[in-house]
Amino acid sequence: MGTVERIKFHGKFLEGNLEGDSPDRDVAIYLPPSYAKNPHRRYPVVYFLHGWTQSTDKWYGKSEFWAKLPAILNKTWGQTGNREMIFVTPDAFTRYQGSFYSNSVTTGNWEDYIVSELVPYVDAHYRTIPGRTSRGLAGHSMGGYGTIRIGMRHPEVFSSIYLLSACCMAFPVSFVSENGMKAEAAKSPDQVDALPLMARFFVAVSAAWAPNPKNPPFFADLPVKDGKLVDEVVAKFHANEPLRMIDQYVGNLRQLNAIGLDVGSKDASIASATQKLDDLLTSYGIAHQFEIYDGNHIDHIADRIELKVVPFFSRNLSFEQNRR
Repeated sequence: MGTVERIKFHGKFLEGNLEGDSPDRDVAIYLPPSYAKNPHRRYPVVYFLHGWTQSTDKWYGKSEFWAKLPAILNKTWGQTGNREMIFVTPDAFTRYQGSFYSNSVTTGNWEDYIVSELVPYVDAHYRTIPGRTSRGLAGHSMGGYGTIRIGMRHPEVFSSIYLLSACCMAFPVSFVSENGMKAEAAKSPDQVDALPLMARFFVAVSAAWAPNPKNPPFFADLPVKDGKLVDEVVAKFHANEPLRMIDQYVGNLRQLNAIGLDVGSKDASIASATQKLDDLLTSYGIAHQFEIYDGNHIDHIADRIELKVVPFFSRNLSFEQNRR
């Protein structure tokens, strides 16, 4: 059985965020069964990013949830071909329930926090193999978005990425308009909590992608004002959508050793967007694996981690012990 360490790690890149979230963040670190028994052995690391409304307490803690990462990982190590590795998950639950792993004065610079602070900290304090070829990135939903966003922007840090039902690839205008109008009804942060789910989601996305320090109380610009789409804000959304960003990062994507993506067939809009990502990668001749399976947004995620994600990183990360 592996063990889990829960630490607080201060992020300088998260200081002064306008949401007022603490820069002292929970981080869950799963150490595989042999870690304590073999004090000279080093391990690859997979950074696993959780989804919107989720937290490390849900994935690693005692609160009820549909997937518990330590239990999933403990099942995998005896399976043929799987190799032990460390998993690290930063808690990205914010005032509006998720950071989207983006840089924003409102939510904090989460991309920089992970790439420039958390990765070096883990390498300095745990027996990792501290090189890009031994470092993977994966995530579910918002975490899948963070995976493609950070992975294609930082191939010097991560060599292999796996997206599980990644959200936010591209938003249809009708979807933005409908939920942006609902979000506009909230006049205070407390009122956001009473909004319908997708309206709350758009407040969170706006804080991450359209920050505005001169626009309290949300310190963000919503994509709808007075019932009408705001072109400038919609353009900011588009600038952060992977299906619109990917052309800028083809060279970086070619540097990755391995790319995996999957999605449930009943997760309709996300399945369609993931299929488009598959088509884009194929059109550029970028090697990757892609699968649509029978399922919705959450019902088979635990199975996918066990049967797909761990074998994927076992095959594609470097386990060479002399890499320092």
